[in-house]
Amino acid sequence: MAKNKFGKTVKVDKPYATFHDPRTDWTWAILKTYQSKEGENKNQYSRWYTACSSPFTYGSWEYGDTYVKDIVSNGQIVSATDEWLEEYYDTTSIEKAREKFYMRRYGS
Repeated sequence: MAKNKFGKTVKVDKPYATFHDPRTDWTWAILKTYQSKEGENKNQYSRWYTACSSPFTYGSWEYGDTYVKDIVSNGQIVSATDEWLEEYYDTTSIEKAREKFYMRRYGS
């Protein structure tokens, strides 16, 4: 079983990754994962501990668990640590991660 590299909770100003949905203006800062990426791929109910900002939070963050599938299906990655990019996108370039995100979502 693979080790969970992101199992330690980090502060909102230094998240592992940040996703944003420009349609709804929701932002998720990923502060902790509960499983390795390998485990998440096998679990449709995998979740991340996040700080979320939306038009309903009035400039503040709300903390809690969010299903991984909800974040990746609605948000696009806007920033991440190199370690996150290597684990989830096999790259250290945010531009390449976005390309892979769009290819997975919309096809070639």
